[in-house]
Amino acid sequence: MSALVVFGAGGRAGRAIVAEAAGRGHRVTAVVRDPAKHADLTTTGVTVVTGDVTDAAGVAEVSAGHDAVVNAAAELGRPADLVFAGAALALFEGLPRAGVNRLVAIGMAANLEVSSGVRVLDEPDFPAEYLAFALGHTTGLHLLRAAPAELDWVMLSPPMVLDEGPRTGRYRTGGDQVLTPGEPGHLSYADLAIAVLDEIETPKHHRTRIAVGD
Repeated sequence: MSALVVFGAGGRAGRAIVAEAAGRGHRVTAVVRDPAKHADLTTTGVTVVTGDVTDAAGVAEVSAGHDAVVNAAAELGRPADLVFAGAALALFEGLPRAGVNRLVAIGMAANLEVSSGVRVLDEPDFPAEYLAFALGHTTGLHLLRAAPAELDWVMLSPPMVLDEGPRTGRYRTGGDQVLTPGEPGHLSYADLAIAVLDEIETPKHHRTRIAVGD
């Protein structure tokens, strides 16, 4: 059994990760902005606390005594570049202070490559309304790639289509390219959570970003 922190535990990915971790017998600290809105997260082995992944001091405080941290947080009310860059920088500072060196972050398909050097977000038909969010996420990825050497991070980038489908227990992993070129891809939040917990329990990827899909 490990002790895990999940930032963004109130979102769909975060909730699935909390449930998967608790189901495997881990102790989970679920971090949200307002615990009163997420009382249903509290179950055996899960403690819900207030926190902000862009606050280095808060990251250090909540992460102390834990074995690994998951960042599934997003904040649609603020500029995406500030949110994801702020999260990366706060994690760089806060996790070493807490004595935690394993970080699993949730990425997105938009900055996966469809061909050499061409990302999904570079495609002419990429929705303009999602571009700022995708570029902000990409800023966070660039910062992770420059993270201090002692931080053992991995970013899992799921496909464009994530849904509330069943937990099948199956998923594939790749590299910086979409797993099935020309297709949007698919994965359930439950299976994404399995991939996250597998990387915590038996780390296979270190200081890199990987695609994950069905």
